[in-house]
Amino acid sequence: IRDRAWALPSPSINWDSTMAQEIERKFLINDPRIVDSLAGERLTQGYLSHDKNATVRVRIAGTRGWLTIKGKTVGATRSEFEYPVPEQDARQMLDELCGAGVIDKTRYRLPQGALCWEIDVFHGDNDGLIVAEIELPSEDTPFDKPDWLGEEVTGDPRYYNSALSSTPYNQWADD
Repeated sequence: IRDRAWALPSPSINWDSTMAQEIERKFLINDPRIVDSLAGERLTQGYLSHDKNATVRVRIAGTRGWLTIKGKTVGATRSEFEYPVPEQDARQMLDELCGAGVIDKTRYRLPQGALCWEIDVFHGDNDGLIVAEIELPSEDTPFDKPDWLGEEVTGDPRYYNSALSSTPYNQWADD
C-alpha cells in the first residue's frame, strides 16, 4: 500500500462547518471568443456512479487528481464532497472503472467581482458545446449576466457532465 498521509485532515480545515454544498447556475455561450484571451486548464473526468441521487466523479486537472461525490440537484443546489487523490490513482480509475464516456474539456476562469465564471469548452464527443457556470453562496445571490452569456440551462439535466458522459452532445438530435 502506498503512503496515504496526504489524506489526513488538515488542521486548518473547520470540520464542524456547515454541510458541503454546490450552488451553481449554468448557461450556454453566445460568443465563444470570450475565452480567446484566457489561459485554460485541461480537465479529464469520468464517472464511477451515474445514480440519479448521487454521482461519483474522478477528475484529473493538470497533475492533480480528485474524487467528487455529488448529491441530487434541487433547484441550483446539491451536496458536494471533494477529495484529492494521487494522480496515478485517478488515471487508473479513469482507465479501469469509468469505461467509455470520459469527458475531455478545457476550463477557463473569468473573475467577476467576488464571483468567478468557469467556462468549459468541450472536446471529443462533446465538441462544439461551450457552457459557463457560476458558483454562488446562495440561490438568491444576484450576479451580473455578461453579454456573451446565452440561454440558462441550469435545470436541463442533459447539460450535467455525468449525462454528457453517457449521452454526448454530438449524439443529441437537433433541437
